[in-house]
Amino acid sequence: MLPEIKDKILKTGTTTVGIVCKDGIVLAADRRATYDGRFIAAKMPKVLPITEKIAVTTAGLVSDIQLLVKLTKAELKLKQLKVKREPMVKEVANLFGSLVYQNIRKFSPILGVAAFLVGGMDDEGFWLYNVDADGSVTKYNDFVATGSGSVVAYGVLESEYKPGLSVDEGVKLAVAAINAAMRRDTGSGSGIDVYTITKDGIKHVIDQEVEQILKNTK
Repeated sequence: MLPEIKDKILKTGTTTVGIVCKDGIVLAADRRATYDGRFIAAKMPKVLPITEKIAVTTAGLVSDIQLLVKLTKAELKLKQLKVKREPMVKEVANLFGSLVYQNIRKFSPILGVAAFLVGGMDDEGFWLYNVDADGSVTKYNDFVATGSGSVVAYGVLESEYKPGLSVDEGVKLAVAAINAAMRRDTGSGSGIDVYTITKDGIKHVIDQEVEQILKNTK
């Protein structure tokens, strides 16, 4: 990735986590939106459902994220009408990758930067992809973390992740990883959002459950 793109991602500040479980996918992120990595500008969700079975975490410039999510949702609806089936997770990840690639290479005095973790379920199973800020798409079979707090989050994930863990265990691990990042990274904070994707669809883990997990881990 180009150095200027890396620097831009670090300045925006965030921590996002994706975990592959035996019975689903867990996506989590903090809620802090910062300006230039220092000023806390807003509190906002960074995990967004894209379809009934696919969701993404977001990192980067808010305007780019909002536009790319809108374009992706519209394109997926049009394609679903044409092919008469729900999109595969890989298709969604590749669509995000193509849009991010085009976005980062447009001539503009303001560098547009956005990155996504794409997780979900399709007819072939559960899948997790990282769409990096340069448009590259990488599949993960275990876990991935992105953003300015990812180094801290990886420390928790590397030590605690076990192949075949359940979604419930994945939720606890994701909360622990994001919480650790929030303690050390000034660009991450203002709460934790956690979503699970199972055969029953997408579920937002309520704040009370997250708070209880944090109490039990102290």
